[in-house]
Amino acid sequence: MPIYIKSVQSNEQIALLAKDEWQLPAQIQELESWLFKNSNSLVAAQYVADIGFSIRENACGGGAILSSEAMAIMGKLGIKLYLSEYGD
Repeated sequence: MPIYIKSVQSNEQIALLAKDEWQLPAQIQELESWLFKNSNSLVAAQYVADIGFSIRENACGGGAILSSEAMAIMGKLGIKLYLSEYGD
């Protein structure tokens, strides 16, 4: 499931990432890479980043880590993170 990043005010889609990826760790990595590359081209406003992911079979810990640097960028820009869990 892709990651959608959109403006809350205009509902305009800003980015579509990880189009065929369902694993949260890979999606978080993709989001962080995008933030580090593109944060300077966005103005602070209200945004939503929605990550649709599926549960890892037999998962019992570990997983995705969102770095403090990425969280700082999201806070500065006004990006709220939604985690949308999907079943099989």
